[in-house]
Amino acid sequence: MFIEPNGTEREVEAPLGKSLLDIAQTNNIQIEGACEGSLACSTCHVIVNEDWFDRIKPIKEEESDMLDLAYGLTRYSRLCCQILMSEDLDGLVVSLPLETHNLMI
Repeated sequence: MFIEPNGTEREVEAPLGKSLLDIAQTNNIQIEGACEGSLACSTCHVIVNEDWFDRIKPIKEEESDMLDLAYGLTRYSRLCCQILMSEDLDGLVVSLPLETHNLMI
């Protein structure tokens, strides 16, 4: 489930193996993903629900470096291009930040 900045909840189908970015864009969720998932920006920043955070694979250094550029960074921030859907993540809840900064333009 995606929670938009205004609080609207959007439950979508999430095929196994797809990135959360691909799933969001397929379902018209307003996540930019300017670098198309190549870890060159932070425009797909999401905030993972605390109850789900430890179920996601640990963050890698490259993602951590890009997250440093994200607006509204929290302890539960991740780049959704790096979250691949699995059976363990069925029901995952993420919130979209209030805004993003595209440093690629």
